[in-house]
Amino acid sequence: MIELFSSDTPNGKKISIMLEEIGLEYKVTKLDLSIGEQFKPEFKKISPFSKIPAIVDHSNNEEAIFESGAILIYLAEKSGKFYEKKNKLKIDQWLMAQMGSIGPFIGQYHYFYHFNKGISQIGEKRYFEMTKSIYKVLDDHLVGNKFLSGENYTIADIATWPWIARHHWHDIGLNNYKNLCKWYEMIAERPAVIKGYKFIDKDSQIPKP
Repeated sequence: MIELFSSDTPNGKKISIMLEEIGLEYKVTKLDLSIGEQFKPEFKKISPFSKIPAIVDHSNNEEAIFESGAILIYLAEKSGKFYEKKNKLKIDQWLMAQMGSIGPFIGQYHYFYHFNKGISQIGEKRYFEMTKSIYKVLDDHLVGNKFLSGENYTIADIATWPWIARHHWHDIGLNNYKNLCKWYEMIAERPAVIKGYKFIDKDSQIPKP
């Protein structure tokens, strides 16, 4: 069984969605970031930077994995799903793009615009423009691709989708990007995505475009 240490964030949803997609038994151990539970010594043994999500695979010698991209790769290789060898290089590129650009830039926009609006106009403007650019890059790429790495749904899509699922925070307008919107809606209809989205808040609903 997989134990998922997380809170209700896009990075956390990556892993719950993946676990639902591959059908592995798992349990959720919720960490309250607002009171600093992620800094407890026992969690730092699992995740040295005190970041969520992290997992412990109790069926594999208590193997502990931190960093959401590494967790997705681990689960994909364990299950043999969503990480096809013939397309691994493209999948890796889009997964790293999410880890290095999409998540961090949108996350900073959340910090400056959603949580601390008015504290820094420079921060709001900078990360609004970066988030808007991410929307355009993804939209342009999806003109000729059904999913991020081609025709098949992979861990790159699973990693990226939860960040776009907060589009209602961004004031950019997902409907203005028809290819990205189509991709978002297609993934939002997957039963595992619907269930994984609710992994902590059972009453939460996936935002409509």
